Amino acid sequence: MSMNMSTTSTFPQTDGVMTPRRVAGAYLAEIRSECLRYLRNPGFMLPLMLFPAVFYLMFGVLMNHGHADAARYLLASYGVFGVMGPGLFGFGASLALERDGGLLTLKRALPMPPGAYLLGKMAMAMVVSGLVMVLMLLLGVFAAHVPLSGAQILGLLALGVFGVLPFCALGMFVGTLIKGQGAPGLLNLVYLPMAFLSGLWFPLSAMPSWLAAIAPVWPSYHLNIIAQRVVGLSDAPVLAHVWILLGVAVGLLWLASRRLRRHG
Repeated sequence: MSMNMSTTSTFPQTDGVMTPRRVAGAYLAEIRSECLRYLRNPGFMLPLMLFPAVFYLMFGVLMNHGHADAARYLLASYGVFGVMGPGLFGFGASLALERDGGLLTLKRALPMPPGAYLLGKMAMAMVVSGLVMVLMLLLGVFAAHVPLSGAQILGLLALGVFGVLPFCALGMFVGTLIKGQGAPGLLNLVYLPMAFLSGLWFPLSAMPSWLAAIAPVWPSYHLNIIAQRVVGLSDAPVLAHVWILLGVAVGLLWLASRRLRRHG
């Protein structure tokens, strides 16, 4: 009896309840794990970093012939193009692959908060998209010589970090619909046409009117409007576009969460 009493006093019972400190620690550990796992993976990082950078070097620098407004426009639009990738592929494709491989089932069995897995992936996408935007800014300022104020630089960085969230939700939703091996191909069929049809590669004024008319369907169109306002090429009000992006993120996240609860 004395041994039992001593053991109880030395190791107090917690009834399986995690303290707020342990919950926060679990979230932080999952975020750190996801970020390190992908940042250390060149097969993931290099395409996401180089794809928009090479496009910008080709069209915004080498083929631009000194048109300052074109370099500024393409910095914003290809920045948005770069922000889309970490959400769609880092979140969506990896979710589909991990569902197929059983990792998501294992994560659910671990003693961790249920939202830590998804929050970790979201934080990873925000970090990577922020790095993509830093690279684009370096190219824009030092290679294309785009004059940007400190406020504009900070605005584009904030757009890179938070603008990825609707694409995380879209990637998550697609990742719940299909098998893992088919996810990258299907996401490419979403990623590239959406970028083109949103006016990220060419201004909508240079496209057929019927294509320009359907551009507001895509979240990348609304993010590009905000980006053009940040770099000073538009004076259009952006609050409505912010609300649309927020609605897309919340709506798709809700749909994807329902599918995950039902189908795993």
